Amino acid sequence: MNEFIVKFINDFKISFINNFITDDRWQYLTKGLFVTLQITFFAVIIGIFLGFLIAIIRTTYDKTNKLKVLNAICKLYITIIRGTPVVLQLLIIYYVVFATVAIDKVLAAVIAFGLNSAAYVAEIVRSGIMSVDEGQMEAGRSLGFTYGQTMWHIVLPQAFKNILPALGNEFIVLLKETSVSGYIALADLTKGGEYIRSRTYDAFMPLIAVAIIYLSIVMLLTHLVNKLERRMRRSDRS
Repeated sequence: MNEFIVKFINDFKISFINNFITDDRWQYLTKGLFVTLQITFFAVIIGIFLGFLIAIIRTTYDKTNKLKVLNAICKLYITIIRGTPVVLQLLIIYYVVFATVAIDKVLAAVIAFGLNSAAYVAEIVRSGIMSVDEGQMEAGRSLGFTYGQTMWHIVLPQAFKNILPALGNEFIVLLKETSVSGYIALADLTKGGEYIRSRTYDAFMPLIAVAIIYLSIVMLLTHLVNKLERRMRRSDRS
């Protein structure tokens, strides 16, 4: 039994050194992690901005029957984005839309994932706005607020509290979806693990390391979302 443990430790040590220490292969993971976080961060910004804009257009149409053309465009956009795989959207953005332009691969990935996230954020935000009692809008208008002021100061803050968990989940999903960035030869975190595997012919160590890194980031994001949610509930009670 002791010999088995000693052999396991020695094999693990050799495998660790071969996968991460030799030729500084650990840098493929750190550089890939930076690329993954970079894509996720800027894609989240695009997703939030565009998603909220689409949600407001659609709810404005639902409540006032205005912006009919814009609403139709937004519905078509959401249908297309939600009805096609994100990896296909990434390939179309890079190899079709920007086929004749020397665009940076990270920028192409940011655009693709940002546009994809916006469609889901839009539906999350729209459902949150529609869940706010109609009397809130009427109360704001009776106080002399315009439709936009009522939406911004009264409806959206209440809707945000309702949709926070769903938004947090969407951004966690977005982080994991960036793992398909390798389809356009982008050296993200997953691609870094694959590159180490191709050099060492050892799949276990690099892929498990990539999985642990993803899991750690997701757990951190989940903790931050839960902490923010608890703080907002406390502010409601006070």
